[in-house]
Parts: sequence; C-alpha cells; structure tokens
Amino acid sequence: MIIFDTLQTAFMQLGANKLRTGLTMLGIVIGVGAVIALMAAGQGAQQGVTKEVSALGSNLIFVSPGQTEQGGGPVTISATTLTTDDAEAIKSLQYVDAVISQYDLPIENQLVGNGRNTTASMTATEPDFTYVRSWEVQAGRFISDEDVSRKATNVVLGAKVAEDLFDTPENAIGQDVRLSFGPFSLNLTVVGVMEERGAAGTGEDDTQILIPLTTFRARVPFGRAVGGSENVQQIVVKATDGGKVDDTKEDIRALLLERHDYEEDFTVQTQNDLTATARDVSRTLTMLLGAIAGISLVVGGIGIMNIMLVSVTERTREIGIRKAVGASSGDILLQFVVEAIIVTLVGGALGVLAGVVAARMADGQDFGTGSSVTTVIAPWSIFVALGVSVMIGLFFGIYPAFRASRLNPIEALRAE
Repeated sequence: MIIFDTLQTAFMQLGANKLRTGLTMLGIVIGVGAVIALMAAGQGAQQGVTKEVSALGSNLIFVSPGQTEQGGGPVTISATTLTTDDAEAIKSLQYVDAVISQYDLPIENQLVGNGRNTTASMTATEPDFTYVRSWEVQAGRFISDEDVSRKATNVVLGAKVAEDLFDTPENAIGQDVRLSFGPFSLNLTVVGVMEERGAAGTGEDDTQILIPLTTFRARVPFGRAVGGSENVQQIVVKATDGGKVDDTKEDIRALLLERHDYEEDFTVQTQNDLTATARDVSRTLTMLLGAIAGISLVVGGIGIMNIMLVSVTERTREIGIRKAVGASSGDILLQFVVEAIIVTLVGGALGVLAGVVAARMADGQDFGTGSSVTTVIAPWSIFVALGVSVMIGLFFGIYPAFRASRLNPIEALRAE
C-alpha cells in the first residue's frame, strides 16, 4: 500500500510540473537515444566488415609484401618481395586448391567509353580469379589464358561500371574504353561484364574493372620491378577445405621463408585473421562512440539532481507536514528516489524509441561520403541503455532524496 501511495504521489507531483518534468527528461531522452543510435552504427560497421571479408570468397589465404612504398603520382604500389615463382611454388602444397597473383589499384581511376565517363578501381589478375572469388561473369567472358600469354588489352567490367557507360552488360561487349590513372592511360576492349554483387559484395566489386596481370606489368611502368623479375602485389590462395586453412597458412609461411632466405618480408593472413582485426577496430570504435554518448546521459543525470534539489526546496513545508503526521525519514527518501527513477525510466523509454527511429532512418544513407551507413540495433544495447538510465536516476536522485529525508520537521513547517 505504501508503494502504491508513493507512486501515486510521484505521478501527481511530476504531472503538476509538466514543463519542468519534460525538460528534465529531455537530457535522458537525448542521452539514451544517442547511445542506441551510435552503438547501432558501430555494430553495423562490424557486420559490414565481416560481410565484406566473407564476400571475398571462401577458404582464402592472402599473402602480401611486408612493407609498402609510394609509387609515382597518386598511386601506392607494394614493395616487390613476392613473385609469380612464389605463387607457382605455393600451388604445389598439399591443401591448395587454386592460386592467383594480382595487383590492385583501389583509387578511383577515370574510365571513358561510349561518350561517357565514370570512375572505377582496377585489379590486374589471372583467369582463376572467378573461381577463387566465387564471382561469375554475367555477359561475355572472363580473362583467358590466351589473354595472359598475349598480354592482351582486354578488360572485364563490374556491373555498375557497365551500367554507367553502356546501360546494359550486353551493350558493353566488344566496346573500347580508355582507362586513365595519374599520368598514365590505357586503351582497352571490353570482353566481359561481371555479375552484380550489390550488398552481397565488398562494396567495391561492382565499380571494379579487371585486366590481365601480364598486361598491367607490360604497359604500366610502376607495375614492373627493377631487374625484370615478375613481381606481384598480392597472392590469393584458396584452400581445399575450411578445416585446412590454418594448416595451409603455416605451410605457405614455411615455404616462403625458405624461398626468401628466412627473411620474413611478407605477411600471410586468413579471412578469419582479417575479420578479427577489423572486428577489434570496430569494437573499439563502438565502445568509444558509446562512451561519448554516455556523457550526455551523465549531463542528463546532473540535470535531474538539480531539478530534484529545487523540488526539495519548494516542497520543504510539505515534507514537514508529512513528518509531523508520522512519515518516517525512509518514507520521504523513498518518495524522492521513486520520482527520480520514474523520470529517468520514462525518459529512457522515449530515448530508446528516438534511438531506434534515428538508427532506422540512418540505415542505408551515405550522408555525402559516397558509402552507405549500415546500422544494426542489438537488443542488449537497448537493455543496457535503459538500465544505465535507471541507475543514473537512482545515483543522481539519492542525494536530493537524502537531503529531503534529513529535514527537521519543525524547521520544515516554519518554511514559507
């Protein structure tokens, strides 16, 4: 009965000062909403990274040079510590299914064709690329062994690139395009268009073009190594089975150490390694965003304490009367604590609603960055935000409540 009376009195007092109650809640609403929205953005980033790594293919191992160096102009080219001979040697290992060597130019290169222009990243690779990456051709064909041996100026377009220049994949086949990057340019003939990956890809697949690795090395100056060795920027290995990936990784490392005179001038990473590293970064970012948003919750809590102290001062005479007719200090303490918790609980619920709406609205938007934002609302973040808001109400409401409970009833009755 005491709890019911306390709740009834609390709602009456809060309802009597609607504007003050609303402004007090506002800090909690903003704080909880910010926590949920920013945590959703962080969770979305983690999920996006995992999806991008998975979209590269299955059972993959990536071998890269240990150091990088700046090439001419705006292009960064990896240090030349890996060669096609390394790739051929890796093919002989027990659990290796396929191996490709490649160069990547992830910068936006200008591509002109059919009187239009667009931008695309470029990958110079080998015929097994489609098998290793589990990515098929939609129209035409992929790079062939003959293209590689002839160093042909053929190109395969990503779906978005083909759409930008030729409207449909079929229209692109046989057309000529001109690729420009920095001070260099290359005339190419379209022989194929890759199937659209969309959200299932890495986010850059559909804006990518692919040319023979030998063509890149023959026609692009910074694609050739000093001394004429056939160096590559990356070797991608597909293992025969997911359970053999870690064993194959160690076999590759041991083989390359032997071939490189036991100088570890390379790195060997599995998809799990890449995912784990990216997840650690995203998790740290998520916690940082949550902590920043949590500051607004603390500010909201300070606002609650301030308003509750004002309320104690205004209700001094009421407190004196209640004590005079038999209310204990514990009853007064409970009254003000309950009022603070109600404010934060209702504010927290509204904040959850605001955060969920904000996260849903932000999902898929690019905000002018060129890449869309993914938000994932984790149920635990809602419970954490609500729990923290209640704890803040309890923590910041306890001092005003304690102060109210300690008032002398005689002095309180004298108050105007």
